Amino acid sequence: MTFLEELEYRGLIKDVTDREGLEERVKTPMTVYCGFDPTADSLHVGHLQQILLLMRWQKEGHRPIALCGGATGMIGDPRPTTERRLLTLEDVQHNVECIKAQLGRFLNFNEEGGAILANNYDWLGHMNILEFLRDYGKNFNVNYMLNKDTIASRLEKGISFTEFTYTILQAADWLHLYQTYNCIGQIGGSDQWGNLTSGTELIRKIEGADVKVFGITSPLITKSDGTKFGKSEGANVWLDPERTSPYQFYQFFINSSDDDVINFLKRLTFLSPEEISALEVSLKEEPHKREAQKALARETTRLVHGEEGLQEALMISETFFSGDFSKLNVNQLKQALSGVTSITVEDGASLLETLVEGKICSSKREAREMISGNSITVNGTKVNALDAVLNKSEAYGEEITVIRKGKKSYFLVNFK
Repeated sequence: MTFLEELEYRGLIKDVTDREGLEERVKTPMTVYCGFDPTADSLHVGHLQQILLLMRWQKEGHRPIALCGGATGMIGDPRPTTERRLLTLEDVQHNVECIKAQLGRFLNFNEEGGAILANNYDWLGHMNILEFLRDYGKNFNVNYMLNKDTIASRLEKGISFTEFTYTILQAADWLHLYQTYNCIGQIGGSDQWGNLTSGTELIRKIEGADVKVFGITSPLITKSDGTKFGKSEGANVWLDPERTSPYQFYQFFINSSDDDVINFLKRLTFLSPEEISALEVSLKEEPHKREAQKALARETTRLVHGEEGLQEALMISETFFSGDFSKLNVNQLKQALSGVTSITVEDGASLLETLVEGKICSSKREAREMISGNSITVNGTKVNALDAVLNKSEAYGEEITVIRKGKKSYFLVNFK
């Protein structure tokens, strides 16, 4: 299959401004770009599809540009409901530097003709209002802009002039990249279609109607149950290991549902269509083995955190399910137990009292029965003495003790 056919197989193409023309143009190297707004100091898994798309274009021999919105990030792409909170210039520039470092893990910026890292603050940050109105605003009809989905969806609740002009600034970005690097393609999520077509219109008005440029969108990733992709217990799953550890990242993907996993494998990994088809067969015939989920978690974790991060995630996962935490250091232990109930006690606290006060057991009677019945494990050792105590000196790193109730319920004990 051709490059575009493979992208379509993977569910990575929704709309193209000139599909037939693009099919012919991709036969020779071309430059394409994708923008990332620095609203935080880390990208998250919601950005992963677009990052990997740039990688796919580079692997195919094309030149990708990763554009950090140091200027547009101070405004923010209009959200469907409410105005974005404005960031300071210092915050935006800090976020840009962090994101640049992250993108360097995915794209090859080093070799001649390699990927380009750009910051639109370099050309938009010093533009004055008269230049903006004369050079760019003059080329946009208000009625045309009002028909853009991102703007039309906000008209009833109201949209500020600041956010209203975002589509013009993004179009100016593409014009600059076209004039500077002969960038003739822009990729983005399906919610960016209006901004992409604004760019194609501006380039043709400035550079001539015969100029060939291509806007290409991909469908946003959604879960089959309708919940938003990229959230774990309501919080973003970040690409920064300090925000989301490799283990937590691995767990996010290995917990993908059967209904979602093949779609995610197509979009978020470089596994071949043949490999994905084999995993699809395994999912249908032996779903209990969860081979597709394991492959997805393995491939995405390796892409984002490297082989070392993947091995750490695998080790913590295996240790967690075996119940023997002695192989883990305190930091890894905290990763493995990040979602469990945490209790703080004094050194030498009664195990029986801790079970009750920490709501591990509903009453002292239940606590006594659990201890006497060998159903309570402390740091991997079954405890059946009713007078047992929790000592800081016996804790992992003299900091953390792990209580297991039954086979699967874990609790974390911290010492004051």
